[in-house]
Amino acid sequence: MQLTGLHHLTAVTADAPGNHAFYTDVLGLRLVKKTVNQDDVSAYHLFYADGLASPGSDITFFDWPVGRERRGTHAITRTGLRVAGEEALAFWEAHLADRGVRHGGTTRRDGRVVLDFEDPEGQRLTLVDDGGAGEAHPWERSPVPAEHQIRGLGPVTISVPDRAPTAMVLERLMNMREARAYQTPGRPGSTTHVYEMGEGGPAAELHVAVEPGLETARPGAGGVHHVAFRIPDADYADWAARLRGLGVPSSGPVDRFYFKSLYFREPNGILFELATDGPGFAVDEPMAELGERLALPPFLEGRREEIERGLKPL
Repeated sequence: MQLTGLHHLTAVTADAPGNHAFYTDVLGLRLVKKTVNQDDVSAYHLFYADGLASPGSDITFFDWPVGRERRGTHAITRTGLRVAGEEALAFWEAHLADRGVRHGGTTRRDGRVVLDFEDPEGQRLTLVDDGGAGEAHPWERSPVPAEHQIRGLGPVTISVPDRAPTAMVLERLMNMREARAYQTPGRPGSTTHVYEMGEGGPAAELHVAVEPGLETARPGAGGVHHVAFRIPDADYADWAARLRGLGVPSSGPVDRFYFKSLYFREPNGILFELATDGPGFAVDEPMAELGERLALPPFLEGRREEIERGLKPL
């Protein structure tokens, strides 16, 4: 069994309207699902993705009234967003500056041209030149030209103080392979190790920065809650059995309606999710109308009026 790449990344915002404005109006992503946290229906769960809501393209947010994240290790620290080519990155340098978003300018990291910046709450993001490989599904109503739009996630970076226990899980449980390593930016003496899954490439990489001198991160707005990895729908039961068979504490099977999930923590405490590609976000809304109304899975539909009263307008 093989993971096929990154599925989604879920982060935390304390400002849903501001978050919605930034990710749609500035980054040009499509709001493909406006729903709620199924475990806390007082909170939005907003999904932003490409034009077809493709698995591997969505960055999602829980809206919680919390303070800012305290940065540190034992955490997911940076989210890559793929674009096609250096011309696209030149566009983004100018576009972000025009929108008042500070950035570090283009540089080269791990053999790729990248552009680091943050959202208004300090969410650490990087635009990554993926060379235009693979499919792209632009959103026709995006304020960003189709050729420069964000194509999907990848890579995602985590920080751990000790790589050995995390590496054991990545390699022996999740069947990832270590591909290479590079010096962690801004951290002399720290090394980031690149783990690949499936066919590899930035859409299928997890970067593990080893940073033993940092304090433990404290969750909050601007931080990341968990990262999810893609599994074929047909392999879902086998992955659940694999976790059980290896004695890994996990959530057990969880049906999120739009996909099926399995949650567990790797040894340094970072929450991982395995998620199926299907059935997808168009299971309860027409593709052309995704994200235009509050969508609730069937088991929450009977509480719609109560849930809507508790949510702020976007």
